[in-house]
Amino acid sequence: MSDFYHSDGVRLGFSDSGAGLTVVFLHPTPLDRDYWRHLTKQLANVRAVLPDLRGHGVSELGNDLPEGRFTRVREAPELSIAQLATDILALLDHLRLSSAVFAGCSIGGYVLLEIWRRAPERVRGMAFICSKPQPDGEANLVKRVENINRARSEGVSTLFDEMAVNLTGEASRRDRPAIVAELRSHMTLPVRAFVAVQAGLARRPDSVETVSTVHVPVLAIAGGADTAVSPAEMEAFQHAPGGCTFHTLPVAGHFAAYEQPRTVAALMTPWLRQFAS
Repeated sequence: MSDFYHSDGVRLGFSDSGAGLTVVFLHPTPLDRDYWRHLTKQLANVRAVLPDLRGHGVSELGNDLPEGRFTRVREAPELSIAQLATDILALLDHLRLSSAVFAGCSIGGYVLLEIWRRAPERVRGMAFICSKPQPDGEANLVKRVENINRARSEGVSTLFDEMAVNLTGEASRRDRPAIVAELRSHMTLPVRAFVAVQAGLARRPDSVETVSTVHVPVLAIAGGADTAVSPAEMEAFQHAPGGCTFHTLPVAGHFAAYEQPRTVAALMTPWLRQFAS
């Protein structure tokens, strides 16, 4: 089932399918909820709730985003991690879910950490796939500014072409030649949304200390060929007091759950069993 709900007056889309343990999947940017399609088909006894994050897929961005917060590009609107967390909590309310297990990739994981800070009672478990708790370093901040400037001057098409290639593992591109075009077709953010996301990512909080407060089970799956989030960065999740099951997929890139859905499902399935009772 695909449907819509509202958060702070903005219309947002989601899908809700399957029966069993409720797992909310938070996709990476600039993709949409289709990112999880192959993985969720491999998971049995799971109710998969897949939102399109604000500005992505069929979800509206909204017109009231704050400006001036990202000091390196003061005129940039910002789609903050806090706003995205507010949206997902509104989705839980819309579906009358008191709690759920969550899985997040990249920005999806950053949102999940914010949800934990705001409403830990609504989180039963946390799966991070190619995501990390550290904030942007200087090199990343410089890249955000470059991406914003490029998007404003030449549009997002070339940027998305590059991301579809560079964020996908070389082995996946070799073994599944169509994967780049598949991923690229779901990169549909307009310029304003892309700029707002970049500003929000640049200003996301340092969540390393947050990990030390996570008392629910954590699953961390890293891509050995991920050019955006390294396995070494993801090892920080092993400090979660609730326990962390850690895996590295040696040849997977940043889009590991799309590149290797069967493998990721095989790792998630035994981890999810602990929540079934």
